Amino acid sequence: MKSLLSLFICLICLGGFAQTRLSDSLQSVIDHPDLSEQEKPVLLNQLAEFYRVNKEYTKAIGVARKSISIALSIKNYTDATKAYLVLLNSRISAQELGNLKQLSDTLLLVANKAGAPVAMAYAYYGQALLFKMLEHPESVMKYCQMALKILEKNPDPYIAAKVYYQLYAVNSNWNNGDQTYHYASLATENALKTKDYTLLSNCYNAMSTAYEYKYDENRKKAVLDSILYFLNKSENLYTHYPGQVNNYAYAITCINIASYYLRFASSADSRAQAQGIYYANTARTVLKDAPNSQEVIASSLGILSEYAKRDGKNEDVERYLLEAYDVMQTQQPPYYYTMINVTKGLADFYEGQRDYKNALKFQQLVNEYSGKSFDQQKALKAQKLEIEYQTEKANNELRFLKERERSQQQKNFLYICVTIISILFLFFLFRSYHFRLRYSLQREKQLELEKQDSELQLKFEKEEQARLKAEQQLMEMQQQQLKKEVMASALQLEHKNQMLYNLKDKLAEGNGVNMQKVLKEEMILDNDFEQAKLQIQQVHSDFFQLLNEKAQRKLTLLDLKLCAYLYLQMDTRQISQLMHVEAKSVRMSRYRIKQKLGLEKDQDLNVFLQGLR
Repeated sequence: MKSLLSLFICLICLGGFAQTRLSDSLQSVIDHPDLSEQEKPVLLNQLAEFYRVNKEYTKAIGVARKSISIALSIKNYTDATKAYLVLLNSRISAQELGNLKQLSDTLLLVANKAGAPVAMAYAYYGQALLFKMLEHPESVMKYCQMALKILEKNPDPYIAAKVYYQLYAVNSNWNNGDQTYHYASLATENALKTKDYTLLSNCYNAMSTAYEYKYDENRKKAVLDSILYFLNKSENLYTHYPGQVNNYAYAITCINIASYYLRFASSADSRAQAQGIYYANTARTVLKDAPNSQEVIASSLGILSEYAKRDGKNEDVERYLLEAYDVMQTQQPPYYYTMINVTKGLADFYEGQRDYKNALKFQQLVNEYSGKSFDQQKALKAQKLEIEYQTEKANNELRFLKERERSQQQKNFLYICVTIISILFLFFLFRSYHFRLRYSLQREKQLELEKQDSELQLKFEKEEQARLKAEQQLMEMQQQQLKKEVMASALQLEHKNQMLYNLKDKLAEGNGVNMQKVLKEEMILDNDFEQAKLQIQQVHSDFFQLLNEKAQRKLTLLDLKLCAYLYLQMDTRQISQLMHVEAKSVRMSRYRIKQKLGLEKDQDLNVFLQGLR
């Protein structure tokens, strides 16, 4: 069976069939005995859409219903949704507005049943079409945005292009140039990803309209060229893809090109005028014998009459307008807006020719058709109001049902909560007495244990603090002791170095040295210094700092050494031996230190040093 579908696709791509035969090709594939029921809805939807765009609404509605019946029988709700959309669109286009609200509700219901996000996008597009017919642009925008939100994660270029096209139409009616261009571009971008060249042709026409807004703003020639550029792209599709661009879409493109030359080309440009006339004639030629084509043909004749008026060919003007009037009379009922324009054009023409009889005749027809148009609009408005009423009624009923359901759910929830609370209350009431006494005993025992724990914790914390304090004091004592030992060792080391230097000097001068005597004296001094070392360890670590502060930092290093010896309670002989100076020099140094410290003559330096803190 796949070979049948492939054959049909190849026939379309080759463009070997005109549009009159394209529907026959589709129908022949659908009627083929080897085609399964599962494959029929797709082709039936294509055929129904083909009839719809060709304004054969009765056929489109019949084929769409057949597709719906088959799709529902095999539970193919996605294709059923698409068929319902074609049916809804065909009914709107044919202005068969009865039960339209019920049909749009069914469309939503079937899309929900499909369980496919894309199906909901088609359904929302159908709601947008309904509200477009009801002239509610805000609702059109809302449903289009809902469809686009679904398509963000579930792309479908075909329906996306149609949604963007509706947004373009809304903004075009609002004269919002920037948004018109934005949505026309997005519609074209998505249409290029499809094989629907009629849709692409419409999108190119939308782009030309968007550039018209831009041209109205800045009057730049480049923008004007862009209008014609997209119209030519739309026209080329008809030639490049024969049979795949709807004749109506092509005819509208031709009308737009003819209007472009009429509006923007100079009246002196004979080539532009020839092009305008050519495309106006092409539009009515391509729609010859096509159903429901009167409006487009009348529009082409109106353009031709404008060209004839420009050339002063009054006979041609009259002929084109009368032909347009005859064409519009074949449409039952006629599209009154176009009929009014045609009769108004004839009335103005005859008035300009001073043919007041015909001018009056057609002016009366203008009034007559205006009245009929008003009555038609009233009837349509009544139908629209009925649909709006049904929509509002259904929405109110839905809101009421939702509110009632929510209220019932709240009541049920409340009843359940009350029941559960009552059961729990009785249970806890029964159990509370049983546990109360035991809880009291356990609580008393727990409090006693907590009290004991607190006492033990407090005791432990005190002991820990005492231990830490003792360790800190011990570390401070050890640090001070080390500092004192370093000071004592430094003094002893300095003495030894000085003694060695003296021996070196004596030996260098050739003097004899009694080594036995020197060693004996050093042993005595070492013995004395060991006792001095024990004493110097008692010196507080900041002894020299305090001494310098008292003397305002006037003491030399020798002065500080002498003070240290004095603090260790050494006599003048020991100090002179340690410092290798005479006793007289030691006494003179003591006197200078007292002066630097600012002591009185009767003050004892040793007492001062011992009391230094």
